[in-house]
Amino acid sequence: MRLAEVIHLRLEQCHLPKTAWGMLNLSGGVITAGKEWTDDGAVHEVHSLKRRAATSTRPVPIPPQFVRILRAHIKQFGVAPDGRLFRNQAGNYVDASAYGITWAPARKHVLTRTELASGLAKRPYDLRHAGISFWLYSGVDPAECARRAGQSIEVLFRHYAKFLDGVREQANRLIEQSMQEWDRVSQGAAPEG
Repeated sequence: MRLAEVIHLRLEQCHLPKTAWGMLNLSGGVITAGKEWTDDGAVHEVHSLKRRAATSTRPVPIPPQFVRILRAHIKQFGVAPDGRLFRNQAGNYVDASAYGITWAPARKHVLTRTELASGLAKRPYDLRHAGISFWLYSGVDPAECARRAGQSIEVLFRHYAKFLDGVREQANRLIEQSMQEWDRVSQGAAPEG
């Protein structure tokens, strides 16, 4: 998710079963525009999903581990009156600057000196990059990665081309396994499994 989408996430957008994959049905994001730049004088402005129509949504499956984290968060903190999962102490939208203030000490607490010096997870947005990289490394089809991330395949390839080159051997193994299975079946053997 983009940070703007996280800030906007509401309970009604979440399907969080107790023991299975969940689903987030993303519908937009909140940005900090400043009072002088919004029609109603509010600091924050709700926008549709990036480069999409105002009514579009993006379903994103989430693994059971993330479902458990969200369920625990809701149990501990509840939700805002409008159903938002994340809010500041006053109940308003979380400001983007608050992430940076919290992020720096959190990095120092969990990362080694070497990891800190390397710039690992320097910004909260880096987690999005790491998540997409993890999907690709796990063998998820690039088109599906792009769909879940709300990006075009062109953008995915532009930003992750070097990473995709690194999984060539994994792709070769998968293709070779499929070809061996195809050879077995074409020679009259029963399919495995």
